[in-house]
Amino acid sequence: MTQEPVSLAHALDSFSEQWSPRIVTAVNDYDVRVAKVEGEHVWHVHDHTDEFFLVLDGELRIALREPAGERTVVLPKGSVFTVPRGTEHKPYATALTAILMFEPTGTLTVGDRHDEIPDHVDATTGHELG
Repeated sequence: MTQEPVSLAHALDSFSEQWSPRIVTAVNDYDVRVAKVEGEHVWHVHDHTDEFFLVLDGELRIALREPAGERTVVLPKGSVFTVPRGTEHKPYATALTAILMFEPTGTLTVGDRHDEIPDHVDATTGHELG
């Protein structure tokens, strides 16, 4: 990992794939990832970790299946939200959106349990910036 400042705008401009996060830096044992998203991800669960989202541009929605039922949180630009470990969730965006996530290094983008992965979703632990 480089010890130089990273421009998030330049990092986002360096790739075009959606639902395919890039690792911009690491903090302790966590990756800081950026991604471009549009459309639906996949219902999935991270059994052992929370998942942090920050919306850099656009608007992200996260559908949640909780003990009290299903609900959707709406995250406009500049908003943050943490999905608690063990909570089934599906992020989606109706227009192109840029997000930043904190996840333990090695965490799969589709979690530990998930529905069938559509072709447009990259099941990865994150890609290095190119």
